[in-house]
Amino acid sequence: MTSIAQLFDGYIVNKSNEGVCLNDEKYKGKVFGLYFSAHWCPPCRGFTPMLIEFYKNHGKEKNFEIIFISSDRDEKAFNEYFKEMPWLTLRYSERKKKEELGKRFHITGIPTLMLLDGDSGDVICKDARDNIQHRDTRGDFFPWKS
Repeated sequence: MTSIAQLFDGYIVNKSNEGVCLNDEKYKGKVFGLYFSAHWCPPCRGFTPMLIEFYKNHGKEKNFEIIFISSDRDEKAFNEYFKEMPWLTLRYSERKKKEELGKRFHITGIPTLMLLDGDSGDVICKDARDNIQHRDTRGDFFPWKS
């Protein structure tokens, strides 16, 4: 078992590019979505607004946080895409960590949104995107245990 903080060596960044300590009390008990996506990917560009809407409507009540993990080709595209997102991110420069996470969770395509128990790091749902887009758009059965 690896907590979400351990997966990211404790830190990621917020919208202001400030370090965020995932060991902070406010992240205890949260469900974390790891969002693998890229600016250049048409399905990603279609899903991201839906995810933003879901997050804004349900993030607080469902104790849900998202970490964007970019597959963009350069930092400029990453910055442009991340501007739209209201959540946390792995720094673009952390390419090695991005590859490590992709291998660990067997990410074979984007967009992929998977849900993890923030305290244990255990996978809760491997395909949260399908639930948000089609199966449970209101989040009635969130976090959609696999």
